[in-house]
Amino acid sequence: MSAYLLRRLLLVVPTLLGIIVINFAVIQFAPGGPVEQALMELRGEGQTLGRITGEGPGETRAPSTGEAGAYRGARGLDPEIVREIERAFGFDKPAHVRFFEMLRGYLTFDLGRSLFSDRSVWALLWDKLPVSISLGLWSTLIIYLVSIPLGILKAVRDGSRFDVWSSAAVLIGYAIPGFLFAVLLVVLFAGGTFLQWFPLRGLASSGSENWPFWQRALDYAWHITLPTLVLVIGGFAALTMLTKNAFLDEIGKQYVLTARAKGAAESRVMFGHVFRNAMLLIISGFPAAFIGVLFTGALLVEIIFSLDGLGLLGFEAAIRRDYPVMFGTLYLFTLIGLLMQIVSDFTYTLVDPRIDFEGRR
Repeated sequence: MSAYLLRRLLLVVPTLLGIIVINFAVIQFAPGGPVEQALMELRGEGQTLGRITGEGPGETRAPSTGEAGAYRGARGLDPEIVREIERAFGFDKPAHVRFFEMLRGYLTFDLGRSLFSDRSVWALLWDKLPVSISLGLWSTLIIYLVSIPLGILKAVRDGSRFDVWSSAAVLIGYAIPGFLFAVLLVVLFAGGTFLQWFPLRGLASSGSENWPFWQRALDYAWHITLPTLVLVIGGFAALTMLTKNAFLDEIGKQYVLTARAKGAAESRVMFGHVFRNAMLLIISGFPAAFIGVLFTGALLVEIIFSLDGLGLLGFEAAIRRDYPVMFGTLYLFTLIGLLMQIVSDFTYTLVDPRIDFEGRR
C-alpha cells in the first residue's frame, strides 16, 4: 500500500500543474481583466484612482484625450495612469513571469493578496470557511444517515409499493433544481407570502455572541435549517439508489444463498455478510462526497440565503477578475480534491482489508 500511495502522491504534482497551466492560459484570453475593470471604474467615477495608485483624495490627474495602451477602458486616460495601474496589479510583467512567480508562492502556500480587497487570499478563505464547512458537513451527514437506511430498506422490499413510491419521491426531489427549491422554501417559511418561521440572512442572529452556549446552538440550528434542507433534497437520490443497487447485487451472490441454506438468521446474513461488502463503495466515497458538497454545491444556496461562504467568494472573484483569489482557491481546492481521491482509496482498505492496490495492474 505504501508504494501505491507514493505513486499517487507523485502523480498529484503533474496533475495539479497541468490544471493550473490550462486555467492560467485560458484566463489570459478572457476579456475584462482587473486592469481594464479598474480603468472603466476610473472613467465612470474618477474617485478610485487614489486607492489604486496611492494618491490622496483630490490628487487625481486630469485625463488626456489620447489613447492609452490596448485597453478599451483606457481611452481618454493619461498613459502614465494606465502604467501605474498595471504596476499596482502586477501586470507590468510578462505572463510567463507572473506565472512562475505565482508557482513560487504556491510552493510555500503563499496564495497572494486580493487585487480589490487588499487582504491575503488565506485571510479571505479563513473568513468564509466556517459557513461552507457548516453547510457541507451537516448536509453530507444527513444525506448519509437517511439515504443508507432508506436504500437498505428499498433493497429488502424490492418491487413493493414502498419501493416504488420512495423511488418516485427521491427522484422528484433530485429533479427539482436546487435554486428553485430554495426560493420555494423562502416564500413558504422565511418571510415570503406565507410564514416567517426561519431567518433569511447569515448563520447567527445579531448580538448572539453574548448569549449562552445552548441558546447560540439553537440559533445556529434555526439559521442553517433551510440551506441544509436545500442541499440535502438534491443529494438523496444518487446515494439512495446506489445503496439499494449495491445491496441487491450482493444479495444475489452465491455466498448469501449458502449462508441462508445453512440456516443463518436473515439479520445475520444482511448485516454480517451483505452489509460489509455492499457498503464498501459507499463508505469509501464519503471524503470525496463531503469535499464535493463543500466546494461545489452551495453557490446558489449561499446567494439566496445571504451566506458569505466559499461559493460566493469564488463567484465574486470570477466576476471581478480577482486573479489571486481565483487561482489561489483553484490551487487549494484542486489539491484537496486530489488528496481526497487518495484518501478514498485508502478508505477502501480500511473497510475491506482484502483489497490490495499493490497487486493491481
